[in-house]
Amino acid sequence: MNFLEVFMLSLIPTFEGRYAVVYGLGKGYPLAETVIASITGVILLSFVLPMILPLIDKVMLSLENSRLFLSKVARLYLVYIEKTRKKAKPYVEKWGLIGLTIFVAIPLPGTGVWTGALAAYIFGIDRKIAIPALILGGIISIGITALPTLGLLKI
Repeated sequence: MNFLEVFMLSLIPTFEGRYAVVYGLGKGYPLAETVIASITGVILLSFVLPMILPLIDKVMLSLENSRLFLSKVARLYLVYIEKTRKKAKPYVEKWGLIGLTIFVAIPLPGTGVWTGALAAYIFGIDRKIAIPALILGGIISIGITALPTLGLLKI
């Protein structure tokens, strides 16, 4: 159950593997199991998101002008895309793969695999480049949050 709990948390936008690992370690779950569950979530998101974002984008654009309640959701999504574009643009334009990796690795809200995948989609970064950058950035982010957590738990 520990593995599944951490894994499921690692799939949540903005929470992702970086905070799922902190949660699992804080709960006293085994280190290896917690890290593997978090990394598994990062890898799954890194492959799935670049494939489904184009489909989500098409759906949201078609719903934007509808009279349904979903038009509000579509507008929120489109606003989120614009904010992501502004946040990620300096990193992606200047540094490409390395910039996307760094952007994903920064463990702050508004960065991470979800936002990095969206930025890669928005800027037309090929999946062959985006997926490794998302995985590497997600794993680095897990390390950035896990190491201090381990230190605090030992104090």
